Amino acid sequence: MADAYVVGDPDGLSPLLAEIRDAVARELHAQLALRAERIELADVPEVAYQVTLRVDETVRRRGSAPRGGHRAE
Repeated sequence: MADAYVVGDPDGLSPLLAEIRDAVARELHAQLALRAERIELADVPEVAYQVTLRVDETVRRRGSAPRGGHRAE
C-alpha cells in the first residue's frame, strides 16, 4: 500500500495524528485483507478493537520516545 495514508503526507496534521491515521489505515487494510475485502456488521466490534490496539501501540511508542522527538529503535 503506497498511498499518502501510508507514506505519510500529513495534510496539516500533527506528527502524532499523522501516525495515528497511518496506523488506522494499515490496520483497516489488514482487516479487509483477512476478511476478503468485506467487513460484516457483526465483525465491526472486533475490527474496532484491533484498530484501538494499533492506536494504543502508536501512542505508547511515541510516549516512550526520548525528548527531542526521536523514537527509540
